[in-house]
Amino acid sequence: MAMASEDQGGVFRIGGDLAVHRMGFGAMQLTGPGVWGPPLDPDGARAVLRRAVERGVDFIDTADVYGPGDNERLIREALSPYRPGLVIATKGGLVRRGPATRENPGMSTNGTKAHIRAAVEGSLRDLGVERIDLYQLHRVDPATPIEETMGVFRALRDEGKIRHIGLSQVSVAEIERARAVVEIATVQNVYNLADRSYADVLAHCEAQGVAFIPFWPLHIEAVAGSEVLARIAREAGASPRQVALAWLLQQSPATILIPGTASAAHLEENLAARDVTLSDRQMSDLDALGS
Repeated sequence: MAMASEDQGGVFRIGGDLAVHRMGFGAMQLTGPGVWGPPLDPDGARAVLRRAVERGVDFIDTADVYGPGDNERLIREALSPYRPGLVIATKGGLVRRGPATRENPGMSTNGTKAHIRAAVEGSLRDLGVERIDLYQLHRVDPATPIEETMGVFRALRDEGKIRHIGLSQVSVAEIERARAVVEIATVQNVYNLADRSYADVLAHCEAQGVAFIPFWPLHIEAVAGSEVLARIAREAGASPRQVALAWLLQQSPATILIPGTASAAHLEENLAARDVTLSDRQMSDLDALGS
């Protein structure tokens, strides 16, 4: 595949040709409780989306199961007609049964040809687009070989319904199995200052020119009370949240961040992390915090 690249302006070229700024926005929180149904404050949610784009965000991540469907439709209502260069990435491969809880996420996997095709058609309709710039497999279906699922993705790409293909919550081995079938442009795994479980996947993506999209970038409860984090935040004149985001941006030129929020104030705080620069010593101290 074409190698992606990053420049000093903070731009990553997904698949080598789709340029986005590396601070994006994750839209999942703009739904009802348990990621179920529309947001309790639809006007406020639309305002947050519009403000994100006004502030230079050109990469928004969503999924068909956020709602389900409500999140994609909200994005269309808030932002359509879409500005040139605005990339809306969505995902398929999960089925919702009800509101998510910590004990019961209310979702199951489905990577079959019929489900993926129906999911893509639904997302095209709900987003109001003719082609999805980045379509990601939300989770690998244990009942369906990933090669079979990727064959459907490849066919949909060749038909012009999707432009680039991504994976989510996968191992290096699964990435390589998928890449044997079709080019993979992005990988979205959990990764943050407190949880480095997929450090090998990040390194692999960087080496292969694949964008790495860390989800839950601010789930840093395990280190939130650290004196190291507090000290570095003071030194940088930033909040601990901003330091956590800046650390991710400086971890690798392959990262594209998607912090999500339903709060305009938190949106501004997150975006300001673009201006936080950490020294090599601060990066080293933060590296030592995680697992």
